[in-house]
Amino acid sequence: MTKPFLATGVGSMPKPAWLMEQLPLNAKGKQVHGKGADWHFSGDLLEQAMDDATRVTIHDQEHAGLDVISDGEQRRTSYLTYITNRLDGFDYETLAQKWTRNKRRLAEVGRCIGPVRRSTPMLTRDAEFLLAETDRPVKMTLPGPMTVVDSTADEHYGDEATMAMEVADALNAEARELDALGVAVIQFDEPVFSRYPDKVRDWGITALDRCLEGITRAKTAAHICYSYPMPGVPRPIVDSYPVILEALENSKIDQLALEFEASKLDPELLRLCPSKTVMFGCIDNGPHDIETPEHVAAKLLAAARHLPAEQIQAAPDCGLVPLPLAIARAKLKSMVEGARLAREQLGK
Repeated sequence: MTKPFLATGVGSMPKPAWLMEQLPLNAKGKQVHGKGADWHFSGDLLEQAMDDATRVTIHDQEHAGLDVISDGEQRRTSYLTYITNRLDGFDYETLAQKWTRNKRRLAEVGRCIGPVRRSTPMLTRDAEFLLAETDRPVKMTLPGPMTVVDSTADEHYGDEATMAMEVADALNAEARELDALGVAVIQFDEPVFSRYPDKVRDWGITALDRCLEGITRAKTAAHICYSYPMPGVPRPIVDSYPVILEALENSKIDQLALEFEASKLDPELLRLCPSKTVMFGCIDNGPHDIETPEHVAAKLLAAARHLPAEQIQAAPDCGLVPLPLAIARAKLKSMVEGARLAREQLGK
């Protein structure tokens, strides 16, 4: 876990076509923050299909050579609603419309209609299954509190920061259980950090740190990108990393998953977070073109001019769920080969 340019995924992997209908992430009536796409199975057969899809994605990641394995979020119609649907206080039967991601798009979202609480475990079975199916270190992902607030319609609290702290308490209870199970990395997905740098400084870091209380074994991570690419939806790259990386340097988080490939951001930004391990985004989850190993190696070595190589991990910009499965597999293999090339060149 300390070698230079260790290879990891961010979280999601594409689902097989036999498991779920294949729709764009912003398909009308199937928004990523709403009800999601439909499964092709139901009942016990769906559970068996999810288990098999998870085994497939574990094999794909191991075959590619990743050092840290996730479940590819194969059981989730959405990285976010899989969790919020299981928390008390949210209603997904009657959705609301809300501008999200600093007015990037108008989305169909669940409503917060009461106090947010975690009354039952949410990922225990998923984590136990993953740990039983691989001998490599595993990662589990949770949506971060600021992203939950932005991705739902608040009809209860009337104050974003207050709601975020209650969400953080609920997520912390889940994270502590994952820690006790032996999960190696617990990642909180906070794509909205890039859209609201002022909120990050005001209360976002405080809410994130609350998620980490009592975690003693696992490494903790925060994933920050500019959100999934979606057909017909603008994806502006705003100049927010300088603000949020400086703020995150003062947080308790161990690792940062950052986007550097699609955004074309300068790796010199890594100098703003010298104490953190960085999952350095060097694979784009939008285009179907496969980045070459040489391209990946050059990106990683450029990053290593600003942060020790042992603190840099090769990673995609974001989850690979928007891609066809064959393309995602090829990109991971190229990324791992690029990390190997970078290690070789580093040692010369």
